[in-house]
Amino acid sequence: MNPEIRKTNEAKKMKAKLESDIEKNLKGTFASVLLLGGFIVLSWAGVFFLFLSRT
Repeated sequence: MNPEIRKTNEAKKMKAKLESDIEKNLKGTFASVLLLGGFIVLSWAGVFFLFLSRT
């Protein structure tokens, strides 16, 4: 196999692996943000309903 073609194939594989790793990191980040947002909304709703029940 031509060395230039082999280098090109290796570069493509490395780039694909890097992009795959980045996507995994972003999926984890998205899930964490959703969980944190849900916690904030539930906390706010709990305090709001507590306020309503005391008035």
